[in-house]
Amino acid sequence: MLRYANRLSPGDPHRAEDIVQETMLRAWLAADEFAGEEGGFHADDDHLAAWLHTVARNLAVDARRRDRSVPIGIVPAALLHRAADGGADVADAVVNRVAVVRALCRLSPLHRDVLIHVHLCDRSRADAAHLLGIPKGTVKSRVHYALAALRSEFEVAHAAEAA
Repeated sequence: MLRYANRLSPGDPHRAEDIVQETMLRAWLAADEFAGEEGGFHADDDHLAAWLHTVARNLAVDARRRDRSVPIGIVPAALLHRAADGGADVADAVVNRVAVVRALCRLSPLHRDVLIHVHLCDRSRADAAHLLGIPKGTVKSRVHYALAALRSEFEVAHAAEAA
Protein backbone atom coordinates (compact mmCIF):
# COMPACT_ATOMS: atom_id res chain seq x y z
CA MET A 1 0.00 0.00 0.00
CA LEU A 2 2.86 2.40 0.80
CA ARG A 3 4.43 1.77 -2.60
CA TYR A 4 1.11 2.65 -4.26
CA ALA A 5 0.75 5.79 -2.12
CA ASN A 6 4.30 6.84 -3.08
CA ARG A 7 3.29 6.64 -6.74
CA LEU A 8 0.23 8.77 -6.00
CA SER A 9 2.30 11.47 -4.31
CA PRO A 10 5.71 11.47 -5.99
CA GLY A 11 8.43 13.28 -4.13
CA ASP A 12 6.48 13.49 -0.88
CA PRO A 13 7.02 10.38 1.26
CA HIS A 14 5.35 12.00 4.27
CA ARG A 15 2.14 12.55 2.33
CA ALA A 16 2.30 8.93 1.15
CA GLU A 17 2.57 7.79 4.77
CA ASP A 18 -0.38 10.00 5.70
CA ILE A 19 -2.42 8.52 2.85
CA VAL A 20 -1.67 4.96 3.99
CA GLN A 21 -2.44 5.85 7.59
CA GLU A 22 -5.78 7.45 6.70
CA THR A 23 -6.63 4.54 4.37
CA MET A 24 -6.00 2.03 7.14
CA LEU A 25 -8.05 4.10 9.57
CA ARG A 26 -10.98 4.17 7.15
CA ALA A 27 -10.63 0.42 6.58
CA TRP A 28 -10.69 -0.16 10.32
CA LEU A 29 -13.76 2.08 10.72
CA ALA A 30 -15.52 0.29 7.85
CA ALA A 31 -14.58 -3.21 9.04
CA ASP A 32 -18.23 -3.93 9.91
CA GLU A 33 -19.17 -3.48 6.25
CA PHE A 34 -16.73 -6.19 5.24
CA ALA A 35 -17.45 -8.52 8.15
CA GLY A 36 -19.48 -11.58 7.35
CA GLU A 37 -21.10 -14.07 9.67
CA GLU A 38 -19.16 -15.06 12.77
CA GLY A 39 -16.87 -12.05 12.39
CA GLY A 40 -15.01 -13.37 9.33
CA PHE A 41 -14.54 -11.29 6.22
CA HIS A 42 -16.99 -12.11 3.47
CA ALA A 43 -15.21 -9.95 0.91
CA ASP A 44 -12.49 -11.64 -1.06
CA ASP A 45 -8.96 -10.27 -0.92
CA ASP A 46 -9.17 -8.76 -4.42
CA HIS A 47 -12.29 -6.79 -3.54
CA LEU A 48 -10.76 -5.50 -0.32
CA ALA A 49 -7.49 -4.56 -2.06
CA ALA A 50 -9.40 -2.71 -4.79
CA TRP A 51 -11.39 -0.85 -2.15
CA LEU A 52 -8.22 0.12 -0.26
CA HIS A 53 -6.55 1.35 -3.45
CA THR A 54 -9.62 3.41 -4.35
CA VAL A 55 -9.69 5.01 -0.91
CA ALA A 56 -5.96 5.80 -1.16
CA ARG A 57 -6.38 7.31 -4.63
CA ASN A 58 -9.31 9.46 -3.46
CA LEU A 59 -7.30 10.69 -0.48
CA ALA A 60 -4.40 11.62 -2.78
CA VAL A 61 -6.75 13.52 -5.10
CA ASP A 62 -8.30 15.35 -2.14
CA ALA A 63 -4.83 16.32 -0.90
CA ARG A 64 -3.90 17.70 -4.32
CA ARG A 65 -7.12 19.72 -4.41
CA ARG A 66 -6.38 21.17 -1.00
CA ASP A 67 -2.91 22.17 -2.18
CA ARG A 68 -4.37 24.00 -5.17
CA SER A 69 -7.04 25.91 -3.25
CA VAL A 70 -6.40 29.54 -2.36
CA PRO A 71 -8.06 30.84 0.81
CA ILE A 72 -10.36 33.81 0.34
CA GLY A 73 -8.58 37.05 1.13
CA ILE A 74 -5.17 36.01 -0.17
CA VAL A 75 -4.20 37.62 -3.44
CA PRO A 76 -2.34 35.20 -5.73
CA ALA A 77 1.02 36.39 -7.08
CA ALA A 78 -0.22 36.11 -10.67
CA LEU A 79 -2.98 38.59 -9.87
CA LEU A 80 -0.45 41.01 -8.40
CA HIS A 81 1.64 40.78 -11.59
CA ARG A 82 -1.44 41.52 -13.66
CA ALA A 83 -2.11 44.55 -11.46
CA ALA A 84 1.34 45.88 -12.26
CA ASP A 85 0.68 45.35 -15.97
CA GLY A 86 -2.70 47.00 -16.20
CA GLY A 87 -4.90 47.21 -13.17
CA ALA A 88 -8.15 46.72 -15.08
CA ASP A 89 -8.02 42.98 -14.37
CA VAL A 90 -7.73 43.66 -10.63
CA ALA A 91 -10.73 45.98 -10.71
CA ASP A 92 -12.74 43.33 -12.58
CA ALA A 93 -11.67 40.72 -10.05
CA VAL A 94 -12.85 42.92 -7.16
CA VAL A 95 -16.19 43.55 -8.87
CA ASN A 96 -16.58 39.83 -9.53
CA ARG A 97 -15.71 39.00 -5.94
CA VAL A 98 -18.29 41.48 -4.62
CA ALA A 99 -20.91 40.00 -6.96
CA VAL A 100 -20.14 36.47 -5.72
CA VAL A 101 -20.37 37.53 -2.06
CA ARG A 102 -23.71 39.26 -2.71
CA ALA A 103 -25.04 36.22 -4.55
CA LEU A 104 -23.93 33.93 -1.71
CA CYS A 105 -25.72 36.19 0.79
CA ARG A 106 -28.95 35.81 -1.18
CA LEU A 107 -28.84 32.01 -0.91
CA SER A 108 -30.66 30.27 1.90
CA PRO A 109 -28.41 29.48 4.87
CA LEU A 110 -28.75 25.74 4.14
CA HIS A 111 -27.51 26.12 0.56
CA ARG A 112 -24.83 28.64 1.50
CA ASP A 113 -23.42 26.38 4.26
CA VAL A 114 -23.11 23.45 1.88
CA LEU A 115 -21.41 25.54 -0.82
CA ILE A 116 -18.97 26.98 1.69
CA HIS A 117 -18.01 23.53 2.96
CA VAL A 118 -17.73 21.88 -0.46
CA HIS A 119 -16.36 24.63 -2.70
CA LEU A 120 -14.69 27.21 -0.48
CA CYS A 121 -13.29 24.88 2.20
CA ASP A 122 -12.68 22.18 -0.43
CA ARG A 123 -14.16 19.39 1.64
CA SER A 124 -15.50 16.21 0.15
CA ARG A 125 -19.27 15.80 0.09
CA ALA A 126 -18.95 13.05 2.70
CA ASP A 127 -16.93 15.30 5.03
CA ALA A 128 -19.39 18.16 4.55
CA ALA A 129 -22.29 15.81 5.28
CA HIS A 130 -20.59 14.62 8.46
CA LEU A 131 -19.82 18.16 9.64
CA LEU A 132 -23.31 19.44 8.86
CA GLY A 133 -25.02 16.34 10.26
CA ILE A 134 -26.98 15.59 7.08
CA PRO A 135 -26.93 12.71 4.58
CA LYS A 136 -24.45 12.80 1.69
CA GLY A 137 -27.32 12.79 -0.83
CA THR A 138 -28.71 15.94 0.78
CA VAL A 139 -25.33 17.63 0.37
CA LYS A 140 -25.26 16.68 -3.33
CA SER A 141 -28.80 17.97 -3.82
CA ARG A 142 -28.17 21.26 -2.01
CA VAL A 143 -24.95 21.86 -3.94
CA HIS A 144 -26.82 21.26 -7.20
CA TYR A 145 -29.65 23.66 -6.35
CA ALA A 146 -27.32 26.28 -4.85
CA LEU A 147 -25.15 26.32 -7.97
CA ALA A 148 -28.27 26.54 -10.15
CA ALA A 149 -29.48 29.52 -8.08
CA LEU A 150 -26.08 31.23 -8.41
CA ARG A 151 -26.03 30.58 -12.15
CA SER A 152 -29.48 32.08 -12.56
CA GLU A 153 -28.51 35.07 -10.39
CA PHE A 154 -25.46 35.78 -12.55
CA GLU A 155 -27.42 35.35 -15.79
CA VAL A 156 -29.97 37.92 -14.60
CA ALA A 157 -27.19 40.31 -13.55
CA HIS A 158 -25.39 39.83 -16.88
CA ALA A 159 -28.61 40.47 -18.82
CA ALA A 160 -29.19 43.66 -16.82
CA GLU A 161 -25.65 44.87 -17.58
CA ALA A 162 -26.07 44.16 -21.28
CA ALA A 163 -29.33 46.13 -21.47
